Amino acid sequence: MEKTLSPPPAAPNEAPADKATPEGATRDATADGHATSDGHATGDGHATGDTTGDGKATGDAVSGGYATGDKTTGAVPFFTQAAEFAELWPEIRANCAEVLDRGKFSHGAMVARLEEALARWTGAEHVVAVNSGTDALVLLLRAAGLRPGDEVIVPAYTFIATASSVVLAGGTPVFADIEEHGYGLDPRSVEAVVTPRSRMVMPAHLFDRLADLRGLHEVAGRHGLLVLEDSAEAIGMRLHGVHAGLLSTGGVLSFFPAKTLGAIGDAGALITGDDAIAETARALRHHGRGGRTLDNFPAIANATVLPGCNSKMDDLQAAVLLAKLTRLDAAIARRAELSARYDERLRAVRGVRAVPGAVPPHPGGNRVCYVHQIEADDRDALAAHLTAHGIGTEIYYPVPLHLQPCFAHLGHRPGDFPRAEAACASALALPLHPGLTDADVDRVCDRIAAFYTGRAAR
Repeated sequence: MEKTLSPPPAAPNEAPADKATPEGATRDATADGHATSDGHATGDGHATGDTTGDGKATGDAVSGGYATGDKTTGAVPFFTQAAEFAELWPEIRANCAEVLDRGKFSHGAMVARLEEALARWTGAEHVVAVNSGTDALVLLLRAAGLRPGDEVIVPAYTFIATASSVVLAGGTPVFADIEEHGYGLDPRSVEAVVTPRSRMVMPAHLFDRLADLRGLHEVAGRHGLLVLEDSAEAIGMRLHGVHAGLLSTGGVLSFFPAKTLGAIGDAGALITGDDAIAETARALRHHGRGGRTLDNFPAIANATVLPGCNSKMDDLQAAVLLAKLTRLDAAIARRAELSARYDERLRAVRGVRAVPGAVPPHPGGNRVCYVHQIEADDRDALAAHLTAHGIGTEIYYPVPLHLQPCFAHLGHRPGDFPRAEAACASALALPLHPGLTDADVDRVCDRIAAFYTGRAAR
């Protein structure tokens, strides 16, 4: 019997998690290191544009609120899924009703369908759906053979999970700096930190392009290192037609709500062409049980072949993702249009040091605009100015990983990775999602230009 599901007023408004702000910065942060765009921490550590409980954007981030934008006040939330949900609701409703009718809410048929659909879309031989991008990283590292004490070289500038996953998998993160032009892991910096304990290199593909995989593979080859990809942000990014995460031993995808393909909660996947890694990861996600467990409830009695965890994807998340996957190409194209409009408007604004389109992708690579990030003079004051006018922003990332308190035992100091530290001091992400209008982009750009014009006049 088909369930009747009424559409919600809007999709939940969530923005990308971030890390703690540096000492003396103007933003407040939650205990787990998320920084909001208006300087106040929400209850769950997520920050977006400013939303009220009635779904209108106003200037404050409210835990659990909905963001739809408010054209009367000129507010522009950092992120919202409202427009996508309005367009896709018939498909989402049908998929969710199917899950409810079947009564299998985790690790079931809808998850199996999603794995198959993602394999077709990315070209992956194996897709292993799990409950978050972070878990996908941990399982990838374990399945690839990381041993206690092994070192994994990661960028100092990336989301915390790139490094914390190494710790959770039993290894030791070793930091290296990012490229001079761009945010990818710098192969020369990697080579400088290789030791006899180095086992793997794990670059992160950030914001709109791939890291320099050709250069990183050359370094890894010289030192006998395995390359894994933190491709959590990189759905749709390809090098010579090969999807991110499949250019090395394996990679991951994150479906956090604000991602290019986002769920309505946490979800993720491991992707690889390696049969053994896929088999191990499938066991690890379901408490280490061997054999086929996906959509196979009797397999709960299967033998436990290795110590695993509970990282199964929920079928309702898969139901939403399957519906959104049908529009992913269009969503990527719209993000590219919006990013190009930002670049055109901001390129000549004095005070905006860099726009994403100014740096081309590495040869053979494409751009997929997950985040539109500029580098700006007096970044914190600019962010406060935008917030005061109802425009949401995010900082990726306020503190480089080598200076995070959880890695203090590694003995790093300010100045160790200057390019990562410089990015943390000036980078600011602007609203970017398929529901954004050209007028929204113009409103953001006008406010940025007004901020720097006003400063010059003083």
